[in-house]
Parts: sequence; C-alpha cells; structure tokens
Amino acid sequence: MNYRKSLAVLLLMSLTTTVALAQESAAGAPKAPKSTAHLLTNAEFDALEKHPEALVLVDVRRPDEVTAIGGFPVYLSIQLKDLGNSLAWIPKDRTVVLVSNHAGRASHAADLLSSKGFKVAGAIGAQTYEKAGGTIVHIPVPPPRVAGASGAGSEADGK
Repeated sequence: MNYRKSLAVLLLMSLTTTVALAQESAAGAPKAPKSTAHLLTNAEFDALEKHPEALVLVDVRRPDEVTAIGGFPVYLSIQLKDLGNSLAWIPKDRTVVLVSNHAGRASHAADLLSSKGFKVAGAIGAQTYEKAGGTIVHIPVPPPRVAGASGAGSEADGK
C-alpha cells in the first residue's frame, strides 16, 4: 500500500473510532438490559383491578415516593433491591402487577418474579397511570405531634 492510501485508511479509522467514542459517551453509563415485561395500559389495569381477590400489587418504590406521588389503595411495599429476599410474602395464587413511578423499576421486578414462577400480568407506573386519566390515592402526611398535647389516645400510649 502506498503512503497516500495508508494515510487515508489511518484517517478513516481515526474518524470511526472518534464517532464510536462520541456515541458511547453520549449514551452515558451502560444501561440495564431491556425488560421483557408487559407494560399495562390503563384499560388493562382497570380490568384486572375489578377482581381484587385474584390480584396483588407489589409497589417497588421507596415509601417517600409513594407518599409524595401517590399510589394505589392496597399494595405490598417491597423495594426492588429487597424483592429477591421477599418472594415468600407474595402470594403465588394471584396475578401480580408491579408498580413504580413510570414502570421502569416495575418492569425489572416483573422480569424477576416471572423468572421465579409468579403469574405476572405486567408493570404499571403510578404517575403514568394518573397522567393518562387513572385515579390514584394521595394520602396527606399528618402534621407532627406536639409533645404534651392532649387528645384522643393512640396505639403508642395504649389508649
């Protein structure tokens, strides 16, 4: 190969590497593998919700997210990182729906439960569901108790 062709090949290789590196850095950190879980539509979820005796919702969000954003009226709260160690708490005789804010974490949780033999209908995002017209529950956080204030009894004081 002559000098000119060698220079052209070297330049082409250099440009290709630069483009590949630019694409990699633009993509950021390596992404988690894509989930195979079904993303439930509002209509699909609403149909499942009509039979609560056959359904269990597992919300994989942190409690502060549920408080701030809202959620569904009844669910098991198991964060994604703890899900593998909490399988015994999830009924296998019910259809499972996994919940997170936008169904990202819920999708990965659905994959895990499916691989462990659970009957998983799919994943849904509470915020996504609400934005598409669904109704979720927003529970206001009660104000902190004032020390020494009298009032009705509580579980803490045994009344």
